[in-house]
Amino acid sequence: MELSQHAKLKKASLRRSLLNWFRAEARDLPWRRTNDPYKVWLSEILLQQTRVETVIPYYERFLGQFPTVNQLANADFDDVLKLWEGLGYYRRAQNLHKAAQTVVKDHGGEFPETAEGLLNLPGVGRYTAGAIASIAYGKQAPILDGNVKRVLARILRLEDSIDTTQAQHQLWAAAEILVRGKDPGAFNEAMMELGARICLPKSPKCAECPVKKVCEAQAAGMQHLLPIRDPKKQVPHVQVVAAAIYRNGRYLLGQRPPDGMLGGLWEFPGGKVEPGETHKEALRRELDEELGIDTEVGELVTSVNHAYTHLRVTIHLYLCTLVGGRPQAIYHSAIKWVPRSQFSRYAFPAANHKFLSLL
Repeated sequence: MELSQHAKLKKASLRRSLLNWFRAEARDLPWRRTNDPYKVWLSEILLQQTRVETVIPYYERFLGQFPTVNQLANADFDDVLKLWEGLGYYRRAQNLHKAAQTVVKDHGGEFPETAEGLLNLPGVGRYTAGAIASIAYGKQAPILDGNVKRVLARILRLEDSIDTTQAQHQLWAAAEILVRGKDPGAFNEAMMELGARICLPKSPKCAECPVKKVCEAQAAGMQHLLPIRDPKKQVPHVQVVAAAIYRNGRYLLGQRPPDGMLGGLWEFPGGKVEPGETHKEALRRELDEELGIDTEVGELVTSVNHAYTHLRVTIHLYLCTLVGGRPQAIYHSAIKWVPRSQFSRYAFPAANHKFLSLL
């Protein structure tokens, strides 16, 4: 896309002001002290849909246990999952491990240097590929995450929903134009930093903004109205029953299938309550389907609520006694009888952690 002379001057002013601000005001984050592709990639995967403050200790623990991509690739996945525990979006942990193995197996332990090459790694989308390519290798690759979308929607005064396909194309095109120049990695980080600290969703700090002079939304007094988003869909609420099956000082745990939600994590077996079922009927049915056993459902231990991005659940945990059949891993990847003292060795979903201390 050929820019007019006015647009070129505006772009130059925006880049200069933003980079000067970033060099003076950027937060000192551990992954900003290096351009090692492994560390940049690790930080970007951890940061997907997760706050910086949450990620820092995970980043440091991962590097402490797996300081190189080869060590991560050769690790047992259960160890990777345990280290990831509590971070959520567990498919990322699977992709992290698979991508490390791909880098070692197919690329000799070296990360691809282009966004196009990085896109072939599991768990790496267009944004992540652009971030790694620009920060680690200095490539003029654009990025577009939630923060950058908001910044660009205000700078451009985009009055259509940014969730539409057309708006996405516009935003990517703008990001691609703006990243062309010196220090593309620093520029991309500066855009993210601006969205995280200044161009906030509800209360943008326009008085402190280094690019307010080129922001069309601010000039029109529309910064609090933009960006426009599609209405959120109602999140379903599901009732779930789970069984604390106790025998000879141990509880029965199941490992969730690797390709589903919360894949690879260990849980107390159970499942969704279907319409017309009581909790106890649902639990007996689920345990028969998942494990091939007959159980006596006893007292309710507790009920806990947990929210995912697409789903809210209430889990009702019951003490249960095995009265018939031998447990089989029909649904789960594996099942184990585990004493309470060894729970810390296993990676559980966050919802399960809300009742582990009660057992």
